[in-house]
Amino acid sequence: MESSLPSSQILDSDGSAERKNEATNCNEVMSTLPKVKGLRGDDYYLYQGFWYDAFFLEGLMSVQEHFNPQSTDIFVASFPKTGTTWLKALTFAIFTRSRLSGSTTSSLLTKMPHDCVPLLENDLAKNPSNRDLAIPLLSTHVPYSCLPKSIISSSCKIIYICRDAKDAFVSLWYFHATLQRSKNVEHLPLEEAFELFCNGIANFGPYWNHVLGYWRASLEFPEKILFLTYEEMKKDTAAHVKKVAEFMGCSFTLEEEEGGEVQKIKSMCSFEKLSNLEVNKNGKHRPDTSIAIQNSVYFRRGEIGDWANHLTPEMGARLDDIMEQKLKGSGLTLPR
Repeated sequence: MESSLPSSQILDSDGSAERKNEATNCNEVMSTLPKVKGLRGDDYYLYQGFWYDAFFLEGLMSVQEHFNPQSTDIFVASFPKTGTTWLKALTFAIFTRSRLSGSTTSSLLTKMPHDCVPLLENDLAKNPSNRDLAIPLLSTHVPYSCLPKSIISSSCKIIYICRDAKDAFVSLWYFHATLQRSKNVEHLPLEEAFELFCNGIANFGPYWNHVLGYWRASLEFPEKILFLTYEEMKKDTAAHVKKVAEFMGCSFTLEEEEGGEVQKIKSMCSFEKLSNLEVNKNGKHRPDTSIAIQNSVYFRRGEIGDWANHLTPEMGARLDDIMEQKLKGSGLTLPR
């Protein structure tokens, strides 16, 4: 079967036949799956209850088959555009702080957070060695029920972040629209994208099922999964920095707290600081690949409630109602 994926997404840098065979197998599976047009006009495929584009579906199937985590690995998990960049920055700064030994030089000042914490279904799907083994931080957008069994059955920890669905949707739409404009391609109108989102159609969606999967897992395995909301983290960032550090097994010492280490990390990872760094204003994420993205696209506003500037009250109420119905009985109530 001829692959529908670009060759740059099929072959590893060494052109391995194994990678090509995996892509062929993925295309064979995709040919049997339900599909719809997604937010960028490309096909989304329904696989194990969730929607994926071809690129991420290939990566997911690869790691489901081959990925083996370290027992000490910590995954930053999220649905796209729900606080991923911020949480990656915080966890990286927390874990690497002892390496700095008082220095103000952090990789976060010269590399964007997504380049500091590799993505399971892309970076590691292509090459399991695309990571620093001394830093156990990895990331994923994969729903909990679709994670590789090797992760679920391991002692790995997961830190999950989510946010109000309305803000998540607006941020997601702006992200895709900006990418389309950069390629001189017409983007999907907000109203049409909203209809798709309300029907659960988005990469790694439906959103509510993504959130519920990690929420229920956090109730069952609280020692392994920390469930956070973007809104609560914004409300008291310092307290959450300490909470995350404790969960990761690298709590702040009294000396560190008295020395202002928590505040230093909070400040270094703030939207204002990160978005104004040269690397995040003018650099590119994965610059030598077919999916290169301007780093600035990942830093739009970082505000709570910005949805009201883009959605009508009726649209907001509709999505609130959907989320309320979908989360009913779970014990979870997301900020609105």
